Amino acid sequence: MPTDIVQQASKGDRFGREARVAAVCLAAIAVALAAWLVPPIAQPEGYHAFADQRSMLGIPNFLDVVSSLAFLIAGGSGLLWVARGTRADGSPAFLDSSERWGWGVAFAAVALTCVGSGYYHWAPDSPRLVWDRLPMAVGFMSMVAAITSERVNPKAGLRLLVPLVALGAASVWYWRWSAAAGAENLNPYGAVQFGSTLVIVLLVTLFQAPYTRSADLLGAAILYALAKVAEHFDGAIFSASGGLLSGHTLKHLLAAAAVFWLLRMLIRRRPISDAAGRSHASPQLRQ
Repeated sequence: MPTDIVQQASKGDRFGREARVAAVCLAAIAVALAAWLVPPIAQPEGYHAFADQRSMLGIPNFLDVVSSLAFLIAGGSGLLWVARGTRADGSPAFLDSSERWGWGVAFAAVALTCVGSGYYHWAPDSPRLVWDRLPMAVGFMSMVAAITSERVNPKAGLRLLVPLVALGAASVWYWRWSAAAGAENLNPYGAVQFGSTLVIVLLVTLFQAPYTRSADLLGAAILYALAKVAEHFDGAIFSASGGLLSGHTLKHLLAAAAVFWLLRMLIRRRPISDAAGRSHASPQLRQ
């Protein structure tokens, strides 16, 4: 193929790539503007009245507290696998070492959610809820950085990791500061959850996958969506199960299952190679 045609194709792909990056950035800005413009939303105090308030072995709200251990198991398993950095056959787990940071922070945040969730459910109230939501916000934002590293640019994902994690944490602290100031506003935290999900969807949709098993991201998303549904129907599920299991306890188990599904994806996926035998994530193609 003539050199000028190759250069034109590369230039056209770069412009297309820049447009896709711009689309993701504009979507994130739109979510931030919406959070700013929408009237402030306060945390309903009724949120803390969970259906299953049974105590066992001296532990109040036993199942909601104990089911938080699922986050420690899921997050800890993921963190150990990422730290190892190799597959069972000895091959590198990641095409670029920068990808490990985003996934590592995400799994660490999930593991810490066990502590925050258990602490909150021991005596549910808004001040304790901070420690439940803080690692969750960090986990969402670090996943954005991880997928940016994989699909857009390794250096960009690594550079975004700390600012995104700080932004996620700040959204939770802002909520509590606004409550103490008498003008409670959950909007920034909601924007972090919704915005990070939207950005991940756009990254997966608009940018080429460097690995196989991208469909597993959908599986994890479905499990997390089911967790949110279970959370909403906390009392109804508790009644329907004859008091065996509440919706919120089920939410913990489903959300942890979503994390396990992501870990399963990381373990089983392999780099995608093009016709020339080069990975789509090679330096020439990922920058």
